[in-house]
Amino acid sequence: EAGQRAAGVADAAALAAADAAAGWITAEPCEIAAELATASGMQLGGCAVDERSGEARVTVIASTHFGPIEVRARAGPPFAE
Repeated sequence: EAGQRAAGVADAAALAAADAAAGWITAEPCEIAAELATASGMQLGGCAVDERSGEARVTVIASTHFGPIEVRARAGPPFAE
């Protein structure tokens, strides 16, 4: 269950960062991803945004009874055809 919750938080953080990079929301992409992770009781382990493509990649760290787990996610605009 902790892994699934962390995956959801990572997805949300990546989407928020990508939205910020695209200008859909007014925020610094990695700051908004960190705020979202922290609000969910986790921490942002890494964040990278490709300004050219708008793709965001994040790593979220969650504590479990067995130790910390890292979950990665990426998000960005759909490819134009």
